[in-house]
Amino acid sequence: MNTTILLFLLQDGITNGAIYALLGLALVLVFAVTRVILIPQGEFITFGALTYATLSTGGTPGTAYLAMVMGIVAFGFELFSIRKSLRAGKVIRAVLIYLVFPAIVLGLTMALPATQPGVAVNIALSLLIVAAIGLFLYRIAFQPLAHTSVLVLLIASVGVHLALQGFGLVFFGAEGLRGPPLSDAAVTLGPLRFTGQSLAVYAITIVVMIGLWLFFGYTRYGKALRATAVNRLGARLVGIRTSLSGQLAFLLASVIGAISGILIVPITTLYYDTGFLIGLKGFVAAIIGGLISYPLTAVAAIVVGVVEAFSSFYASNYKEVIVFTLILPVLVLRSLAAPAVEEEKD
Repeated sequence: MNTTILLFLLQDGITNGAIYALLGLALVLVFAVTRVILIPQGEFITFGALTYATLSTGGTPGTAYLAMVMGIVAFGFELFSIRKSLRAGKVIRAVLIYLVFPAIVLGLTMALPATQPGVAVNIALSLLIVAAIGLFLYRIAFQPLAHTSVLVLLIASVGVHLALQGFGLVFFGAEGLRGPPLSDAAVTLGPLRFTGQSLAVYAITIVVMIGLWLFFGYTRYGKALRATAVNRLGARLVGIRTSLSGQLAFLLASVIGAISGILIVPITTLYYDTGFLIGLKGFVAAIIGGLISYPLTAVAAIVVGVVEAFSSFYASNYKEVIVFTLILPVLVLRSLAAPAVEEEKD
């Protein structure tokens, strides 16, 4: 260990930590609004990354077809839920969201790759596909269970994770994929060399965090999400549609997951199940943040990234164990600080 190696490890840790910060923020957002521990966040990472890599090679990713099928199923769910109060406005809205939107995305996905549109268009198209999947996923799997216990939502989340992971294997195969970098530029600062991709990771992470801060602080929908997170029943009493809040939370989480995957896939080869492990590291940061604090989650994510980098240097065989062990003292301290609750007696 010398100064140069130390700087390289810190650079690597901060880069990874920035990505974990995005994932941790998405997990905190979804749990605060919907009480869902979003285990499928890893699949949003994988789908975003591998969809982008497939589009970059001129192919049509299976995720576009999945979004179309999920939209049709979600449309059926929506019609069933409004069957007693059918109105033209509600039906038109459902048609536009669940049928027209994924159909347009599928059409663009089939038409654009042949024209070699470039990195920016492929990224935008990948985000649209994964955003559609996230939006429809909440409507199909979680909105009908919105008033159940956290345990039931957790079981549903595990089931959704397994199903989406299976779809990932079908769509992308067992072979890994790698996407083109967002930028070929590089900056040298002393012994450190910052590639365009790593600079993009820092810049996009900062932009997303600032965007979320502005969204929650200054927009009507952002304030509605905050109100739902604070008191779901109270939000309903003042006229906030909690189902819409859940859809927005999943939409944001899916987009953040897809962005994280697109940032990762030029750096390392991703497989259909790689996103799960990456998402778990974001989950560690979210747990350290108590699943409620966004700033603490972001700081914890940087710590997780740095610990992972140094663990890979000193004990590479145990780096995953060391990273996930970080959660244990936090859980112990939180359990000791939690107020005692008497068990109910029959």
